[in-house]
Amino acid sequence: MALEMKVPSPGESITEVEIAEWLVKDGDYVEKDQAIAEVDSDKATLELPAEASGIITLKAEEGDTIVVGAVVCVIDTDAKKPGGDSSDKDDKKDESKEDKKVEAKKETPSKPSTPNQEQDKKTYATGSPSPAAKKILNEKGMASKDVKGSGRDGRITKDDASKAAPSMGSPGKGSRGSERKKLSMLRRKVAERLVSAKNETAMLTTFNEIDMSAIFDLRTQYKVQFKEKHGVGLGFMSFFTLAVVRALELYPDVNSMMDGDYMITYDFKDISIAVSGPKGLMVPVIRNAENLSFRGVEDEVKCLAIRARDGKITVDEMTGGTFTISNGGVFGSMLSTPIINPPQSAILGMHNIVERAIVRDGGIVVAPVMYVALSYDHRIIDGRESVGFLVAIKEALESPEDLLMGNDIKKALEL
Repeated sequence: MALEMKVPSPGESITEVEIAEWLVKDGDYVEKDQAIAEVDSDKATLELPAEASGIITLKAEEGDTIVVGAVVCVIDTDAKKPGGDSSDKDDKKDESKEDKKVEAKKETPSKPSTPNQEQDKKTYATGSPSPAAKKILNEKGMASKDVKGSGRDGRITKDDASKAAPSMGSPGKGSRGSERKKLSMLRRKVAERLVSAKNETAMLTTFNEIDMSAIFDLRTQYKVQFKEKHGVGLGFMSFFTLAVVRALELYPDVNSMMDGDYMITYDFKDISIAVSGPKGLMVPVIRNAENLSFRGVEDEVKCLAIRARDGKITVDEMTGGTFTISNGGVFGSMLSTPIINPPQSAILGMHNIVERAIVRDGGIVVAPVMYVALSYDHRIIDGRESVGFLVAIKEALESPEDLLMGNDIKKALEL
């Protein structure tokens, strides 16, 4: 029986996917639930498992855009699994092909090689551009002697002139190759959303700096106990996530979105965490972060980061989110202006931590300092809210025991 495999819907509102890579070849025997392809949607890259065992016939090529519900391959379920080593069969096929080529060469009489008089013939047209080609070369500022003609008797055609590239001086000894590669559907969608965010929002960015000394001291004192008790590290992300939750409680407009002429404000805090995956930037969501403890946040961050790294993150895990945290500091960024993740209205950018001279209690001390940035949509968030929000985060991170732990560190860390 021939089983037609159709493209399943990766999630709501997704109408088409792109074949990123076939993991099997046409005519291969596949097992049920074996991953046969990677497909890109505009939100994630997902694996396509075989629905049955049998010989597969591919109905699409890599790079093809396929409508959800369309047939992407056919599996002959009546076909039996071939025995023997597949590599041996491949070798035999290759040997057979080579033998046929040798036979063909023996049977085909060789023709005496004669110079191509038409190619060697030079006339007044050789190296001369046609009127259209001359115009193009003049626009490029190129001389006809720098272009090889492919027309009759070596005449330079319009196509030759269009493809010609101006010289950039004497080339060096190194490689000067280039590669043209189509962006994945996910990457194209990310690009589209970023441009949309820049063009359709009144985006501004406000900055501040945070003395991370208190958090460094807490992590130094309790990270070993925390790791032994919960099996996850006590990182910076839990402090920042809970500081964001507190700031969103104080400034609810930052936890809002534009919907035409209306503003939607949420009473829950779904925090999107921007992480770098093998297919590019992904933004999984920590649901109801307001109900999580330090351990709860660290568990979620670890789980989502591993799934994103392994390419197993789902569309549902990246859908929604009311506020985003982006940590460019892991790559060494000192300062940046993060772009809003639409339809959200704000994003917090974390950066690297560097020892800097700061003033504390009237004296100059060296402390670990992080610059933070809040990009926000000025259409619904005013300067007072944006600056106040960032100051609230600064206060919570510089006094975590008081503002994030209720003055009971061991209870907050569940030790």
